[in-house]
Amino acid sequence: MTVITDDLPARLLHEAHDGWRAILAGKGGDYYQRTMTGDALLILPGQVVDRDHVRAALAAAGPLDRYELHDPAVIRVGEHAGVLVYRSLAWRGDTVTELQTSTTYLFDENNGGWSIAAHQESPV
Repeated sequence: MTVITDDLPARLLHEAHDGWRAILAGKGGDYYQRTMTGDALLILPGQVVDRDHVRAALAAAGPLDRYELHDPAVIRVGEHAGVLVYRSLAWRGDTVTELQTSTTYLFDENNGGWSIAAHQESPV
């Protein structure tokens, strides 16, 4: 059995960077489709998207040029879950968007990795 250890903050921050890098590469929809639990939600400003519709939502948002993550914090939830909270900046051309982001991760014993149960982005 895998338990959350002291490397949880680094592990979840690594997972978050994987998601952002996938978005930059134009593969964000594939990343979230693959890593979200079956009933997970992607909660974006102005919309709530379930796993089945995540590809279309991320494609409609358009590509990003770069991102930054700041002030990460992790909340441990039992032995197999954690919440990562951070402030993000994302650039699309000359437009910068600042968001407060929260992602709830669950360790999925079946796939041996972390899955996203909920991902929420709120404007700052």
